[in-house]
Amino acid sequence: MFPLIKEILAMKTGSRIPPDSGELRVRGWVRTKREMKNLVFVEVNDGSCLSNLQCTFDGIPVPAGLSTGASVEISGRLVLSPAQGQAVELAAEAVTVVGRAEDSPAGKAEPGNPVKAYPLQKKRHSLEFLREIPHLRGRTNTIGAVMRVRSALAFAVHSFFRKQGFQYLHTPIITGNDAEGAGAMFRVTAQDPPAVSGPAGAKPGGGFFGRESYLTVSGQLEAETYAAALSRVYTFGPTFRAEHSNTARHLAEFWMIEPEAAFFTLSDNIALAEAFLKNLFSAVLEECGEDLRFFDERIEKGIIDTLKSIIDSRFTRMTYTQAVAELEKSRQPFEYKPYWGCDMQSEHEKYLTEKIAGGPVVVTDYPKEIKAFYMKQNDDGKTVRAMDVLVPRLGEIIGGSERENRLDVLQNRMTELGMNAETYDWYLDLRRYGSVPHSGFGMGFERLVQYITGMANIRDVIPYPRAAGQLY
Repeated sequence: MFPLIKEILAMKTGSRIPPDSGELRVRGWVRTKREMKNLVFVEVNDGSCLSNLQCTFDGIPVPAGLSTGASVEISGRLVLSPAQGQAVELAAEAVTVVGRAEDSPAGKAEPGNPVKAYPLQKKRHSLEFLREIPHLRGRTNTIGAVMRVRSALAFAVHSFFRKQGFQYLHTPIITGNDAEGAGAMFRVTAQDPPAVSGPAGAKPGGGFFGRESYLTVSGQLEAETYAAALSRVYTFGPTFRAEHSNTARHLAEFWMIEPEAAFFTLSDNIALAEAFLKNLFSAVLEECGEDLRFFDERIEKGIIDTLKSIIDSRFTRMTYTQAVAELEKSRQPFEYKPYWGCDMQSEHEKYLTEKIAGGPVVVTDYPKEIKAFYMKQNDDGKTVRAMDVLVPRLGEIIGGSERENRLDVLQNRMTELGMNAETYDWYLDLRRYGSVPHSGFGMGFERLVQYITGMANIRDVIPYPRAAGQLY
């Protein structure tokens, strides 16, 4: 197996090259090419790290097609580099162009094969332009770094839950339930859809499954059923929202992380969420130092310090009532005036973390009218045992609750909301047979990646963004 550039760059120890490095063979894509008299400098990147490996051709013939974007295989010896900014370089002895990056494979226009110049010739391109070529944008420094961070975070998610005794659960993508009650769901059909408006209009006896079916907005309800069997489970998979929104914060397809744990109270849930975030931030700082320095320098200053401060901080806890009182007392000119019963906006959440607490905040006990039907009601009859974890610079990053485990209370709440109890009879069975207190939370994976990288648009932290009017 040939070494990756990340591994080659790590071979240098002190000021010496390991004596057994011998001849190396590098494979990747050309980023830049410079010619100086008898010298040719080619920078190659294989995506394993942010840094390129400079390959120097001294008197070695360079084949045609060795240009920006071409895939190459270069062999030579690793030597200390005399240039600043790089420790080592490859003294090339042979090169093969594996795949050219010219106007067309034949170098000229042909029927069905129009002339198309390689679009990543410049060193910098706007993110807007790169969204038009998602199949190539991974070769850029910015998107490549985002995807490495995303990969490291995904691994850290699984690692964390495994160490905490959670079982990884694959919940269904096709469902008949609207877990959030918002109705913004994509219908799934194998034929022309019937004339119904959404989950509220679903009727038995139609469609491929015998009833209306949709792409899931959450795996939570199904995860609850397996928490009642395996104690601790988590889902990590794609979810879908059919919102006609073209903002920098919305996607039609995104990934959700959703743990559910039997016998967990709201306090247990908060402790799990805090440990989870700190673990993820620590993992990405350790695994992706080079990429994070790039984001800190080029995308948003202070990202690394923000992550470290959250790891070292204690999360402030306050009730929704206390939070609203603080906001009202501040007399800040918010765009949306805070009041008891409002759904807090990002500006409110940022103020709480950055001005009131000076760090992460967990807000609990929200009014039941602004939260989902499955959240456990408090004795006051007005609030539920919900929690939102807020972080500086973003606001909400995690939302969760203790789930309602009392059959009669849950049935009454569903009746209040006009929900069809028959559709959720399987969910109510959990309260009929061995019901236990249980809790869980959800975190949008893309929002997490966006927070860690500082990327302003959520469409730049997923390989292929899906949004209203956009399907590549």
